[in-house]
Amino acid sequence: MTGFGSKTFTDPEDYRIRLAGAEVGFVVTGRPSFDTQLSWIELSCLRLLAIREKAPRVAFVSLPSALLTISFSLACNDLLMWNGLGLHRASLVLHAPGERFHQRATGAVRWGLITVSPHDLAHYSRVLLGADRSQHAAGLLHPSARSAAELRRLHAQAAHLAHTKPALLTRPEVARALEQDLIHALVTALGSAAPDRRSCLRSRRSAIMARFEEALAAQNGAPSLPALCAAIGVPERTLRLHCAELLGCSPIEYARLRRLNRARSTLLRADHRATSVAEVARAHGFAEPGRFAVAYRALFGEAPLATLLRPPAVSAESA
Repeated sequence: MTGFGSKTFTDPEDYRIRLAGAEVGFVVTGRPSFDTQLSWIELSCLRLLAIREKAPRVAFVSLPSALLTISFSLACNDLLMWNGLGLHRASLVLHAPGERFHQRATGAVRWGLITVSPHDLAHYSRVLLGADRSQHAAGLLHPSARSAAELRRLHAQAAHLAHTKPALLTRPEVARALEQDLIHALVTALGSAAPDRRSCLRSRRSAIMARFEEALAAQNGAPSLPALCAAIGVPERTLRLHCAELLGCSPIEYARLRRLNRARSTLLRADHRATSVAEVARAHGFAEPGRFAVAYRALFGEAPLATLLRPPAVSAESA
């Protein structure tokens, strides 16, 4: 992504590949169907994303290694979680470069991202605060209510421009003023933030869950819990507890949902003249096409054949 704009996506795969610089795996966990609006702005030092999502889902995210990322909720509800911790409107998550984590949405959410280089953030902190007081260990942070509100306000203003008045962002003075205000608000929020003590407890759990995702990716069919635990190197009880906390379900249920989502992605892109639902079901570890169809309809609200016969989806341009 470059510049600025806004799009609406109904296919998680199309949405995923738009999140340039990050590797994201989406697992839709319930209805309604996937419907996401993404607005973005790339400025000289900052990249900003504003995201509205309707479907409950789990995302496994691998961030770029050269940038710091700050994420935060833009909604008044508590439906967005980072590694099992709820994100309130007055909270920020500071992500380390290259961090891998799980983010879970249990309903419709609005949230934002800002990325910046560590060098630029340190420089502006020294300029604005007189010292580099923006340095924190990665994790959940609690800035002052006033500074958090100001950061959210400016972020929302920028996203609104990208969505409704993108022509304004072609004016250098507008883009420059917007970036300066955002940098000031970000540095102020981080400078006033206190770390959440629970964050340090999440690092080992996050590493275990990253290995869990790797073990699932290496499986060709439906995995067994003992095999997964052997590959990860943890007891079954530990994996069950971590999955319940971070994913909201058991390891085997998450693996099943993950395979259903990948089957849907395959069906959306397959040629119905050369592909059958039974073939796709077996390729994703479902031995009985009838049971696959029932589980598929329960999760996505339509039969797998209807997905296979659907014309290719076209993302709606909002800008």
